[in-house]
Amino acid sequence: MGVIDRFFNVIKGWFGLAASNLEGANPEAVYEAAIQERLKRHGELKKAVSNIVYLRNKLEAEQETKTKELADVNAQLPVAIENGDDDVALVLLQKKNELEAALANLVGDLEKVSGQAEAAKQNLIDFQGEIQKLKRERDEMLAKKATAEARIKIQSSLDGLSTDADIKALENVRERIHKLDAEADVGREIQDNSLDAKLKAIKAKTGDVQAKAQLDELKKLHAARSAAATAEGAAAGKKTI
Repeated sequence: MGVIDRFFNVIKGWFGLAASNLEGANPEAVYEAAIQERLKRHGELKKAVSNIVYLRNKLEAEQETKTKELADVNAQLPVAIENGDDDVALVLLQKKNELEAALANLVGDLEKVSGQAEAAKQNLIDFQGEIQKLKRERDEMLAKKATAEARIKIQSSLDGLSTDADIKALENVRERIHKLDAEADVGREIQDNSLDAKLKAIKAKTGDVQAKAQLDELKKLHAARSAAATAEGAAAGKKTI
């Protein structure tokens, strides 16, 4: 290895170390760059998937058109034969054969493209899930970083730093915990105010109203029967007398 090669290796190693230090100093920027890169690739993949879906839709429309044309030819051919129009019948037969051959090819192509479209859409969904997973990892790792830094500050304060530093470190931990609690509350409040929760509450309330109405109706029926029985008993007593 020559002097120039060793020089470039030293420069390469220095830049690698500098990049590593930068990543350690600003992990949020590293995560953000990775997420943006994946979002860019997601957009490119989505465009590719749309091209496949467009081709599938085009083949489906072409198949529908040729199927209709074949149906028309099949309907016209008996009429031409019955009328003795051999020239017309021959043209219709030729067109029928061409349409049947074209439809056979379309069916094969459409089946292949439809399979590719479904696989591409699933890949797009999976890739989108990976992006969401990376975002969750970013939030968790940055939260761990903040907590770890706060713990280090607390330990440093216990090892002899000033009271102000100790108080500041405790405030950081408390603030982080409060933020985590707030995030949990937001999730619960969103769930409580969701459309499903409201519909469930309305359904339960409706069920109570209906049950109460049924109970009132049963009470009225029971009272009517009791009154009828009392009246019948009184009438029977008068006849006996």
